[in-house]
Parts: sequence; structure tokens; C-alpha cells
Amino acid sequence: MPGDADIASIAAVLADPGRCRVLAALGDGRALPASMLASEAGVAASTASEHLARLVDAGLLTVERHGRHRYFRLAGPHVADLLEALSRVAPAAPVRSLREGTRAQALRFARTCYDHLAGQVGVALMDALLAREYLEPDGPGGALASGDRLSSPGRAIVYGLTEKGAAFLEDFGVDLDRLPPRRPAIRYCLDWSEQRPHLAGGVGAALTDRLFDLAWIRRSEQNRAVHVTGDGRHGLAEVFEVSAVPGAA
Repeated sequence: MPGDADIASIAAVLADPGRCRVLAALGDGRALPASMLASEAGVAASTASEHLARLVDAGLLTVERHGRHRYFRLAGPHVADLLEALSRVAPAAPVRSLREGTRAQALRFARTCYDHLAGQVGVALMDALLAREYLEPDGPGGALASGDRLSSPGRAIVYGLTEKGAAFLEDFGVDLDRLPPRRPAIRYCLDWSEQRPHLAGGVGAALTDRLFDLAWIRRSEQNRAVHVTGDGRHGLAEVFEVSAVPGAA
């Protein structure tokens, strides 16, 4: 019979800043080569190899081989949930340069949390879906149901997608029939930078994919920040009444 959860063993893996930077670089769900992760972590290739082996052994990363090259990715959305929860309780890192400040602002404005949209734009999008009754919370008092803790991802919202919401998403180009059958359709994460819910689950991922397909958002080449395009600012304002301008209320 297994015992209690061994939190200390995972905490020991996460205690190294280089390994945390590797996990953060993979937070958008992409698979990246060891060379790029070494650069992101700011360590030598040999050190990065040790970090990656430790993270794979801990079950936090998986590795894929393509010819002679190896690509690493998060082991699943549960690892992204872990990173998001830790980010909510961790102190903010000091900003020592204009570059670091710009990067921090971009991540807080819009980013991917594994495969769904997070940050100021992600939270505003979920607010819009709730306000229009496209989503319905599973209890009184809004999306955070009684008993949810601020340091954990939200529970799946039971029957959270309304009939009106399903019709809207289909019209918007989200194919609900192709959602992964084993993944909850509607759930939410408590956003670490906004401290409010953003949409996750199969619908959150599919809606984010649709925004990428429309070129309303595009990935940053340097990190998991997401840039809202000119078409995206117009479309989000017209379709969702979401202001996709940094710092907008």
C-alpha cells in the first residue's frame, strides 16, 4: 500500500533555479531541444543534460527522439497546474533590467498556461464568457466554488458550457465534437498573476487554438508570452468585448 504523498522529493527537484527555468520554458506545452533549454536556463550543455535527466526521472518531463535529436516537454497538464500553483504562492523575482521588466509585463498580459490562454487577456476572456452566460459556474458566488483553495487549480465546472455557449463556440469555429473525450471539457485555473480564474480544459485549449488559427494571437519566440495582433485586438473587442491592450481595465 502506498504511503502519503512525498512532496519533499518533488520539492528537492524544483529547488534548483536552472531546473525551474527549464520547466517555465516548457510551460506552453511545446517540445524543445536540450540546446534551447540550456540557453533558457543559462547553463552549460552538460549541466542542462543533468537537469533534464533529473526532471525526466521525477516524472515532470517526457522526452521524444527525432533522429539524433531529443526534444523535451512537460509530462502533461498536471505539471502545468503544479507550476501555476507554485507561481501563485512564490514571491516575485526581482526585476534588474528593462528587458526583464518588459518580459514580466508581457507574461502577465497574455501567456499560455500549457495549452490555454492565461494572464490578463485569458482572465478577461473567461469573464466575458461568464457574463454572456456561455459558461455557468457549478455553484453560487461565481466560478470559485465553496471549498476551492487559492493555491490549487479549480475543479471541473459541472455542465459548465451552456447551450447558448455551445452554439456560440461552434459559430466561432470551435469544433466541440473533436474535444478529447478523456479530458474535462470545462475547468479553470486560478491565474497566478491575476489571482482570478482563466478557462482551461478541452474548451479552453480549443478556443486558444482557434485564436491562433485566426492570427488574433501569436507566440513569442523567446518565452511563453503571447502577443495579441492588430486583428486580435479588434476581434476580441468586437466579439468578446475584451480590451486587449496592456494595462487596460
